[in-house]
This record gives sequence, C-alpha cells and structure tokens, in this order.
Amino acid sequence: MEKYYRDFGNWLRTQFPFRVQKISVNAGFTCPNRDGRVGRGGCIYCNNQTFNPTYCDNGQGISQQLEDGKRFFARKYPDMKYLAYFQAYTNTYETNDHLKALYEEALAVKNVVGIVIGTRPDCINDDLLDYFEELNRRTFLLVEYGVETCNDTTLRLINRGHDFACARHAIEETAYRGIRTGAHIILGLPGEDAEESLRQAPIISSLPLTTLKIHQMQVIRGTRLARMYEKKPFHLYTVEEYIQLIANYIQLLRKDLVLERFVSQSPPNLLIAPKWGLKNYEFTHLLHKYMENKNR
Repeated sequence: MEKYYRDFGNWLRTQFPFRVQKISVNAGFTCPNRDGRVGRGGCIYCNNQTFNPTYCDNGQGISQQLEDGKRFFARKYPDMKYLAYFQAYTNTYETNDHLKALYEEALAVKNVVGIVIGTRPDCINDDLLDYFEELNRRTFLLVEYGVETCNDTTLRLINRGHDFACARHAIEETAYRGIRTGAHIILGLPGEDAEESLRQAPIISSLPLTTLKIHQMQVIRGTRLARMYEKKPFHLYTVEEYIQLIANYIQLLRKDLVLERFVSQSPPNLLIAPKWGLKNYEFTHLLHKYMENKNR
C-alpha cells in the first residue's frame, strides 16, 4: 500500500533500528473547555474512557503506568522499546515546570526511547515549544494536535473552544522548530457531509504536518452528542460510504504525509453508533482492497 499512502508503521521503522510500541499514560490532566477557562462540558462527542487502555490508570504515577504497559506488551515482544504516549485529555495543560517534570520522568524509564504528546492547539506556548525543540534534539518527539475540522462553524457546534486559525498557528510554530507534528481530524461531524470533508482535505494537506490521524464520527454514551442523536438522529457513515470517502480523501493529500489510522475503535459498551463490528486492521484490509480495485 505504499504506492497509495505512507503508513505510520513503515514510517516508524525508518525512525528506529528496533521495534517500538506506544504506551498510553494518563497524567491526570483536564481540558480548558471542561474546567471553565474557555468552556464547560468538553467537546460534545468526548468520553475519555474510550481512549484509555486497561493498563492505563491515572491513580498511578507515570513511571508505574509505563512499567505496567511494558509488562502488557513484553509478553509478545520481549525486545520491544517504547514511546510514552501522553494521550488522555490535554497533555500540555499545566504549568511548564510540571509538564517538563512529567515528560522527563517518562524518558527516564528503561527502554522508553521517546514521547508522543496529544494536546490542543490553544494549550501551547513559546517557552514550551523551546523546550520541545531542545527535547527533540535528544530523543524522539511527536506533538499531536486535535484539529478535528477546518470549519469554524462546526468547531463552535462541537464546543471545541478554538478556531481553525489557532490550529494552523500551533502546527506551523511547532513544525518551524523542526519538531515532528501530527494532527487529528474527524470525518462525519454533525453538519459535515462527504463533500465538505473533501473540501477540507487540501487545507489539511497544506499544513506542515508529519502525521495525520483520521477517524469516523462515533456517538458515545454519556456525551452531549449522544443526547443530540437520541433527540434527532443524524447520518452516520456506513462502512462502504466511509471507505469510499477515505479513498477519495487520501487522493487529495500530499504523498509524504504519514497516515496513522483511519478509524477509531471504541469499547462496545460505550458505542451507540455506528456499530460496524470491525477491528482497525480489518477496516484497513477492506480499504486496501477497495483502492486496489479502484486503481486497476
């Protein structure tokens, strides 16, 4: 599939001479659109339980979470090295001194060879970016920003708390320092059809991104989106519709952009819709078959 897109697994193998695995850690952060700084309640689709694997427990310290994660993965790959993935909520939303201490703690754990930081574009500052620039010179670093959409109307609807200009600025400032920079987007947000997603693809592609994560809109229990969906159901993509959309979306992206994933797999007990019953690798297999047939 290299001829259709650059996948994350193969790209990661070019970054290291050994096998690496991300271990998610929960550092106990919140978000500015939850605690009242820019809003309350968080994004309308967000239930953070969908992000945290079983070994990830914010009742434990960073080092212990990483050790637990290492034990979880070492059963299959004893010689694995690891990336500490600061995933839950906004992982730059604290004082810079506190953040730096957490990142350094993670890097001090044996066989942790880098960090991945998931955050919001409105929760970054020059001092932290200067630190990231220095950190990037001595270890692997990937900073991922939740962009979700380029459409400011949609960003307001989902209670994101920032506009697309904010996302563009954060991505440009991070990439300018030579730091690997990622983005996350959602296809099928309320009010956005396939045509709107395809309109946005060249805009996303124009950003100085290293990696891109894409996933389908999902309705998760306990969210405001779930209440909206119950009152007035809106269209959610079928597998076939979404595969076609992703295939067309990829064609509009630059070829050097590393695509990490196309779907999110939420726990069945939390997922209201759409219920595709596919694991991530199964979806990717179907996508590959579709693209192969399309390009014959």
